[in-house]
Amino acid sequence: MGKSILRDKSYSFAISIVKLNQLLISEKKEYVLSNQVLKSGTAIGALIKEAEFAQSKADFIHKMSIALKEANETLYWLDLIKDCDYIDHETFNSLYPTCKELTAMLVSSIKTTKSKL
Repeated sequence: MGKSILRDKSYSFAISIVKLNQLLISEKKEYVLSNQVLKSGTAIGALIKEAEFAQSKADFIHKMSIALKEANETLYWLDLIKDCDYIDHETFNSLYPTCKELTAMLVSSIKTTKSKL
C-alpha cells in the first residue's frame, strides 16, 4: 500500500493521544477522561488502517464512517479535558486542530468514495 497522508496523520495523532493519556494519569491522576480520549483517539487510526483492506467500497465507507465518529468523539473529550483544566491551552491547541483536520479528511474521503459508487 502506498503512502497515505490520512493514515500517517492519524498514526501520529494516536501517538500524541497516548502521550496525553500518560500525562493525565501521571500528573493529574485523572483516569476516566484519559481512558475515554485514549480509546477514541487511537481508534481513528486503527479504523483507517482496517479500511485499507475493506472487502468492498461499502465496507470501506462503513469503516471510515466509524473512524469519523471516533474523531468527533475525540473532539468532545479534548474540549471536556480542557474545560476541566486538566490540560493547558498549548496542549489543547497542539491536539484539537489535528483532530479537526482528520475529521475533514475523513469526510472528504467518505464523500469521494460515495461519489464513485
